[in-house]
Amino acid sequence: MKVTMFHNPRCSTSRNTLAYLRDKDIEPEIVQYLKDTPTATELKELFSNLGIAVHDGIRTGEAEYKELGLSPETPENQLIDAIVAHPRLLQRPIVVTDEGARIARPKIEVIDSIL
Repeated sequence: MKVTMFHNPRCSTSRNTLAYLRDKDIEPEIVQYLKDTPTATELKELFSNLGIAVHDGIRTGEAEYKELGLSPETPENQLIDAIVAHPRLLQRPIVVTDEGARIARPKIEVIDSIL
């Protein structure tokens, strides 16, 4: 099974999720989205796989969120553009398989449904 993980190595939840996968003998393809930012098209596909509104996958506590004046009412295309320009806004970690995608937050175990 192919597993892809959108990972920030500086984030403890992301590191713990990677360790969790490896404990299950799964070596995911790692996307360090802060260095290799997904395109708008890739993000739209990702959110479609997640089955959530774009705003639900944004880190609203980041300074960029406030600086850009983002809110739940912001159009999704604008939110996507904001993530492309400021990838720190993307919620993490995200695990993607052929069965779907999940944000492994607040509990890592949420990804078990797609493994």
